[in-house]
Amino acid sequence: MNSDTLKLGASRLPHRSLFRSLGITDSEMKKPFIAVVNSKNDLIPGHADLDKIADAVKAGILGNGGVPFEFATIGVCDGLAMNHGGMRYSLASREIIADSVETMLMAHPLDGIVLVGSCDKIVPGMIMGALRLNLPTVFVSAGPMQAGTVNVDGELRRIGLNETFEAAGAYALGKLSEEKLNEYEMKSCPTCGSCSGMYTANSLGCIAEALGLTVPLCATAPAVSSERRRIAKMSGELIMERVEQQKNIRDIVTLDSLRRAIKLDMALGCSTNTVLHLLAISHEVEEGAITLNDFETIGAKTPQLVKLNPASETFITDLHDVGGIPRVLEELEKENPQPLLPNYQPEKLTTGGLTILRGNIAPNGAVVKRGAVAESMQNFVGTARVFNSEEEAYSAITDGKITAGNIVVIRFEGPSGGPGMREMLSPTAAIMGAGLGESVALITDGRFSGATRGACVGHISPEAAAGGAIAKIMDGDKIEINIPEQKLNVLTPDFENRTPATVTKNLKGYIKRYASLVTSADKGAVLK
Repeated sequence: MNSDTLKLGASRLPHRSLFRSLGITDSEMKKPFIAVVNSKNDLIPGHADLDKIADAVKAGILGNGGVPFEFATIGVCDGLAMNHGGMRYSLASREIIADSVETMLMAHPLDGIVLVGSCDKIVPGMIMGALRLNLPTVFVSAGPMQAGTVNVDGELRRIGLNETFEAAGAYALGKLSEEKLNEYEMKSCPTCGSCSGMYTANSLGCIAEALGLTVPLCATAPAVSSERRRIAKMSGELIMERVEQQKNIRDIVTLDSLRRAIKLDMALGCSTNTVLHLLAISHEVEEGAITLNDFETIGAKTPQLVKLNPASETFITDLHDVGGIPRVLEELEKENPQPLLPNYQPEKLTTGGLTILRGNIAPNGAVVKRGAVAESMQNFVGTARVFNSEEEAYSAITDGKITAGNIVVIRFEGPSGGPGMREMLSPTAAIMGAGLGESVALITDGRFSGATRGACVGHISPEAAAGGAIAKIMDGDKIEINIPEQKLNVLTPDFENRTPATVTKNLKGYIKRYASLVTSADKGAVLK
């Protein structure tokens, strides 16, 4: 369906009358009608300027023969939802966003879509909804915020949101003064835009560009730049080209472009959340189009070309300065790709930034951000400390009850068991803040923020709530994390013969429905 469904013929006189009430003229009635889907709200820093971005998009549409109609979706800020019960609604909001795009444009068929959004879940949710409609589609983001700076031991250090969580953990353990804590608070997020590192928001912006849904450099141009406004206007122009060419989103998001996106994912060491979201996007293209096996095979032969915060003090705007995503994709086509920034040397260019692990804990797979793990922790055997919630684990870490050689196990935080597969940035940041980043690991059936660094393994499947092996782990078990060999195992004999632990949660409302319908992490946590 398209806007002719609403405009043509005598039977559509009532529909045209409603459009007339909006001020639509005779000449406009003959032009393509374009949806501008905007997740703007006043809570998310990455969305603060999305009204201006949408205005620029609409200017591009109007200047090239189209008529824009803007409507909104919801959006959750992971930073604000972190470390409390609200995080259960973060991943779950992806399905609401996809459903809302589908609902609006099935109820009101138009001719093309420009998706205007930023941040984890919002970008993939919009793309998923657009794939169901299969109309010409363009995506444009708000762009990344600038890095902040703080004084550390007499030297200015560039920081992002990740460092504020680590600072909070250090303060809780008495390792940071209140004055220094305030400096982190005031200086880490100096502008609007998506949080400055290669966290999930910027990771998904890069994925959208690699999929072919944006104009060049959309993922990396700073939020506060005039270039960002030009990109928005060019996105309005591009949608009109795609409408004229009848180039639909399924002509762009194909098996080949999905694999290209995974390749970029590996080269940049993006957030582990990209695995969930690419699997979910793929599910809308064709169930099973890509699987964890694609991440394994592509990751094994794709070098990581750059390390960005949280893996370093280099930020996504630095990547923009050397050519952004087009430069990365160009380099990946070379026989001997070279690092893009001086913080990562050629001898390190072996495999991708993300790795899939398997073993008796995760027979269906788990994910680790290999590029953000210290060399000393790539092969680690530790003693399990088991917790049935994020809160229990965080309290133990900040109370000083976790020591070198431990592996923190957080379970019943998976897609169904959490529910909502909460991000574990607070516990992982507390470990780093405690100075245990090279002596303590963490594994979970939950997930991580893109801001997480260290030996942190997530997405363990099957999850504890489904009777997965992680529910059988006990305090004192020896656990092996071997990233180079892609292994995750409990070494204790007869571990698999144990009865899995169970946890009962009192749920209601949307999250109860979500828990009953959501699939496992290795399937992208899509709904049945």
